[in-house]
Amino acid sequence: MLTDTITSRDNPRIKHACAVRDAEKQRAADGVFFAEGPKLCLELAKGCRLRALFATEAALGRTPALAAFADRTTPVAPHVAEKLAGTRSSQDVFALFETPSTDPAPLLAEARRLLALEGVQDPGNVGTLLRSAAAFGFDGVLLGPGCAAPFSPKVLRASMGAAGRLPLGHCPDLPAALAALRGRGVSCLAAALYHSRPLDEAGTAFPRGVCVVIGSEGQGLSQPTVRACSAAVRIPMTDRVESLNAGVAGSILLWHFRGV
Repeated sequence: MLTDTITSRDNPRIKHACAVRDAEKQRAADGVFFAEGPKLCLELAKGCRLRALFATEAALGRTPALAAFADRTTPVAPHVAEKLAGTRSSQDVFALFETPSTDPAPLLAEARRLLALEGVQDPGNVGTLLRSAAAFGFDGVLLGPGCAAPFSPKVLRASMGAAGRLPLGHCPDLPAALAALRGRGVSCLAAALYHSRPLDEAGTAFPRGVCVVIGSEGQGLSQPTVRACSAAVRIPMTDRVESLNAGVAGSILLWHFRGV
């Protein structure tokens, strides 16, 4: 049953939701993340536990599927929805979800196809890579230092909810994580220009699995991370462009190794 409509922009629940939306520290402290929009919220609800849903009466009427969460739904007045909105044009549906575990141990122990990111700071690139990893059937994503937070609103929008469906693992020491993967036979392939082989020569025969390793947009992978990999690969290109951004380059590599 729906509770009474929130009409105050200073309501404690609304202020808390805004704090979760805006601050990674708040998300980490509370173990929840914020999402906006009916399509994204419904998609995330397939893989994450919904804690609370806020929506205008009009938005609830436009999206009947939200009725499945009536026990956790609180209507809000339009001017309150404007405060919750993290985008210029509010979609009038907002949710708090419990943050899934980001323990890397299960991925390091069992996954066959992985994506690993180091220093990928742009939320759009991180979201694109999460979406591509999900689309091409990868088992999970390892997040090294310096990456955009996977459950931040911008990454969630770019990933179209993939962050909630794909196992993630935070790895403060990415070279050590790659060494653990190599220890059980997973081939770790660094995306790098120097001392690398063209992608079309890398093959796809990796019987124990593969981990595609992508670095930051500006700096690439650190030397310790490259040294921890089995080999380095590059995408053959014409001289019309110097490089591809991390989202595009990583997606090409993920597609290439989708059948491993």
